[in-house]
Amino acid sequence: MKYLSIAFTLLVIIIHFYIVYLEMVLWTKEKGIKTFGLKSKEFAEQTKVMAANQGLYNGFLAVGLLWSLAINNTDVTLFFLICVFIAGIYGFYSTKKISIFYIQSIPSILGIITTALM
Repeated sequence: MKYLSIAFTLLVIIIHFYIVYLEMVLWTKEKGIKTFGLKSKEFAEQTKVMAANQGLYNGFLAVGLLWSLAINNTDVTLFFLICVFIAGIYGFYSTKKISIFYIQSIPSILGIITTALM
């Protein structure tokens, strides 16, 4: 179960580092605009500081999870996985985009379950 827990946690870390890249680097590029369903390049330019701030917070989640694995502390791992799970639920609720729930909450709940069962 430990290896499965680590695998799900690493998956969440990778997803969140990719989200950081999308929000902080690609927000105003075609890939970012398409990924987030932005209405225009101009809108992306106007909101790029906000997106970079979101990206920074997603980076904190990824680094927190990475740190939890480095120090081998399941309580810290659970804390950050729960944060990601809640963020995914709120993201889905606030945007009505089910993909946010699938991308953030499903991997994190699998990590929570496998970590809690260790």
